[in-house]
Amino acid sequence: MRKTYLIISSLLASFAANAAPNPELILVCYPGGAVNAKDANAAMSSMLRVVERVGQWQLNSFNSFFTSKADECKKQIADKHPKFAITSLGLYLELRSQHNLVPVVQPKIKGQTSERYRVMVQKDKYQNLDQLKTKTLGGTVLEEQSFISKIVLAGKYDLAGFALKPSNQAIRALRSLDKGELDAVILNEQQFNGLASLQMSTPLVPIFTSEEIPLMGVVANSTTTTSEERLRFGQALEGMCADSEGKKLCDLFGVEAFTTVDAAVFEPMVKLWTNGK
Repeated sequence: MRKTYLIISSLLASFAANAAPNPELILVCYPGGAVNAKDANAAMSSMLRVVERVGQWQLNSFNSFFTSKADECKKQIADKHPKFAITSLGLYLELRSQHNLVPVVQPKIKGQTSERYRVMVQKDKYQNLDQLKTKTLGGTVLEEQSFISKIVLAGKYDLAGFALKPSNQAIRALRSLDKGELDAVILNEQQFNGLASLQMSTPLVPIFTSEEIPLMGVVANSTTTTSEERLRFGQALEGMCADSEGKKLCDLFGVEAFTTVDAAVFEPMVKLWTNGK
């Protein structure tokens, strides 16, 4: 999800209409990612200038804070109370009630606003997750273990039954799987789609595929933003990829469009989270 997070981060500037003297903080949370904060903020800065022009907002009307640590994201939300943020679905589900979070937009990637997660193994080595118990399981998404247990595995498997090996690079985890240093790796949709471009000595196959899970994009604090602000913000993001310069950025990061979303889309996930172990 690295590319998705960076492009959404760039688009968030469009909200801060009067913020040049006191830029609005945009919090960007990418749990488990290998993105360097300095590089991420530099990339977002160049892209956000385009958004300010497209949305006719004042130059430098925002700043951003990027973190790849879930705990740091929680701290920033609690301390800074940002009006808008990019979060993972897991963070949204965990923090939505406490911080009055509501979804604003989703990215659309390859025509989809949802994704599936897969557990990959060497071909013919394991047939299902039951056989994988006590074995090593790697992946970047293991930064959010509650999300994996409650949402991806739908509460049917306890991650405590596996030997977890979190990684901040999917490629590194997959290389370890290829060498037999790991027994399995869990991938999100974007990581799985990139698998075909890697040269592996051993065929890798999925032994588990999740149900469709909605992509999370931008959330807002419903108590510090008005419905008009959220609507305007969403509309600005929807128009981003249609702009000639904005489309180049969207194409660069593999995002076809941004679509406004109703909170009801996430209700099945909320139910799983609430009822999860």
